[in-house]
Amino acid sequence: MPTEKAHGIQIAKMCESFAMKGDEVELILPFRVNKIKQDIFSYYNVENNFKIKRLPAIDLIYLDRYLGNLPFWLNEITFGVSLFFYLLFMEIDVIYSRDIFILPALFLKKKAFFEIHSLPNRFYLYKFCLKKIKGIVAITSQLKRALIKRGLSQNKILVACDGVDIQQFTINNSQLTNKEIRKRLNLPENKKIILYSGHLYGWKGAATLLESARYLPEALFVFVGGTDKDIKSFELRVVRDKLKNILIAGRKPHSQIPLWLSSADALVLPNSAKYEISRLWTSPLKMFEYMASKKPIIASDLPSLREVLNEKNAVLVSPDNPEELAEGIKKILEHPELAQSLAKQAYQDVQEYSWEERAQKIIDFVIQ
Repeated sequence: MPTEKAHGIQIAKMCESFAMKGDEVELILPFRVNKIKQDIFSYYNVENNFKIKRLPAIDLIYLDRYLGNLPFWLNEITFGVSLFFYLLFMEIDVIYSRDIFILPALFLKKKAFFEIHSLPNRFYLYKFCLKKIKGIVAITSQLKRALIKRGLSQNKILVACDGVDIQQFTINNSQLTNKEIRKRLNLPENKKIILYSGHLYGWKGAATLLESARYLPEALFVFVGGTDKDIKSFELRVVRDKLKNILIAGRKPHSQIPLWLSSADALVLPNSAKYEISRLWTSPLKMFEYMASKKPIIASDLPSLREVLNEKNAVLVSPDNPEELAEGIKKILEHPELAQSLAKQAYQDVQEYSWEERAQKIIDFVIQ
């Protein structure tokens, strides 16, 4: 932390929101060498209202290309040991974690809560720990059902989807016109812009959106985000496939994402159904950011996304189908009244998914 990945945003926003509710919050992190030199508060644009504690841990992550997963495990294990001794001597009322590997260290505190984002491989290795801790926060109902099926009590599981800073992602035309936003971002004023924000991993479905651009040559498809490796791979594919209507904008500071979303005519959430994490477990931050931006959404029709999206607030299409995705985008572009109606409903629906609402829901669960 900070990290270019989305979980860093979620962690920072939840710490800020817990603290805004009056709790004294300390974020405990392992020592890691970090190429990002900004502090957490400025990088994520969050209030400096919580403490940060970095504990000793062996960091050889930069050798992962030679040693595989060994450096990661070494960092996790040594952090777990440091955390164990830290908690042993600290007065803490509640410990809240989303790191599956440090579950054993949580036994030192009677009020330990774990936030689960996907069903871990070799679940049996963690089942005892999950049964013993005070409570579990699952980010989707699908996850809760899977945990109950595997023997955990439904009474100790809360479902709390991810959230968004609604005010940050809502840009009114009175502040900046679409023309001004596009000029600031060096985007064409006379093109229909289809935008994707986020990482370019396989299960995110960005490759499906890339392929769908063939069916709408008159529109500009903009991809914001990704790791350096994935961005390079996407750029090579665009050149190889001779796609003329693609803009790979690259990774942008999170504080700039609201402007990028606001520049678009439609926003796309093309998650793949080929991966369990995408089909069942995910609660994408970009989904809530899209909803708060007051722009129409085209999304894959998946159980995980249907926990928030439906036919009244988005166009839902079959996953992993570039042609059908293009048809969904075309539907938005050719029917402005429908686009406006969906965007308006999505904005109304996202009001219950602010970080503050999520923090309060979890606090109520913790103190019950």
